[in-house]
Amino acid sequence: MLTAFARAFKTPDLRKKLLFTLGIMVLFRLGAHVPAPGVSFENVNQCVKEAESAGAGLFGLVNMFSGGALLQLTIFALGIMPYITASIILQLLVVVIPRLEALKKEGQSGQAKITQYTRYLTVALSVLQATGLVATARSGSLFAQCSVRDQIIPDDSIFTTITMVIAMTAGATLIMWLGELITDKGIGNGMSILMFVSIAAGFPGALWAIKQQGNLADGWIEFGVVIICGLAMVGLVVFVEQAQRRIPVQYAKRMIGRRSYGGTSTYIPLKVNQAGVIPVIFAASLLYIPALIVQFSGSQAGWADWINQHFVRGDHPYYIITYFVLIVFFAFFYVAISFNPEDVADNMKKYGGFIPGIRAGRPTAEYLSYVLNRITWPGSLYLGLIALVPTVALVLFNANQNFPFGGTSLLIIVGVGLETVKQIESQLQQRHYEGFLR
Repeated sequence: MLTAFARAFKTPDLRKKLLFTLGIMVLFRLGAHVPAPGVSFENVNQCVKEAESAGAGLFGLVNMFSGGALLQLTIFALGIMPYITASIILQLLVVVIPRLEALKKEGQSGQAKITQYTRYLTVALSVLQATGLVATARSGSLFAQCSVRDQIIPDDSIFTTITMVIAMTAGATLIMWLGELITDKGIGNGMSILMFVSIAAGFPGALWAIKQQGNLADGWIEFGVVIICGLAMVGLVVFVEQAQRRIPVQYAKRMIGRRSYGGTSTYIPLKVNQAGVIPVIFAASLLYIPALIVQFSGSQAGWADWINQHFVRGDHPYYIITYFVLIVFFAFFYVAISFNPEDVADNMKKYGGFIPGIRAGRPTAEYLSYVLNRITWPGSLYLGLIALVPTVALVLFNANQNFPFGGTSLLIIVGVGLETVKQIESQLQQRHYEGFLR
């Protein structure tokens, strides 16, 4: 990997793309520290320090994706979550709405139209989320245990509220634009790289917090154990993320005029973790809903106490079991809507392809579905085990819910890192090929 980056900096074109990407990343991190208009910077800092000592609570996942900007109420407080949510919603709607499914099959022009719809939906979700965040901060629910939670936004006028909503919406739209700039003029995968930067920005502080909370050898023993466990988990994630089931495909030889087409062999790569990190995000978001209902309702009834005891802190057995089951369920659900064996079988039949030993058409679709279900089981169980790492850390090291080597953060960082390295290597291969003559 380091060799690939060294060779990339020696290539002028790639060096410009890498420096452009690094400049966008620096700009993105600077915007995450600029307070939104109307926010008391001193009171927010005090509440953030108190929240770090008590755990990020309900907003921990969103705060992680924003690189810590959410709880600081900056202009980039929404981070990339509106775009991620809009992208997931469009992916789900493509399966439900025939018009969107037709656009997806049109190729580049249809995909451009779906991208435009994603942008519009991102802006709409940004307005909605910014309004909810400002209302939560004004009510004091954002930092429920903070002593100055009511003074985070001193001016509660309508003009200040509208200004904050506009600023945060503009910040989320700017992040979307920066991600597209990286995709067009940088090394690609713009939004994924910004997500990588947001999560990686919290790693040093989280690791140092574990060292300060440790008791053995002034915390260095706990720090070393976490580093070793983190490296082992990175190796495990890389191994599973690269694992795939290759289904061989043979294309029949066809004669068109005097030319011969086909007769080649290829394969369909089915990844063990076909769903990626989406099931973990879905499960975590769904488990936040009961606690959010209790928090905003302010109820003291028996059902509210039961939810606070079992589904607010992640170390309770009910929470762990529910979280694991939801991840497995969403893994199968997302694979079912993102990979259609019937479409793959029809495309293979159209171009004269077949799986050796399997008849084309419906038997091919049934075989692909069978293989996909078989490899999704270990993939979903792997996702569930990786996602439970913060819970183990919570018990062993008394860490907060945003443990640095947690399931969501580790999966995203390793996945984006592998994809970025592959893109750099592919561009290097295009520029460092051998000729016909030596």
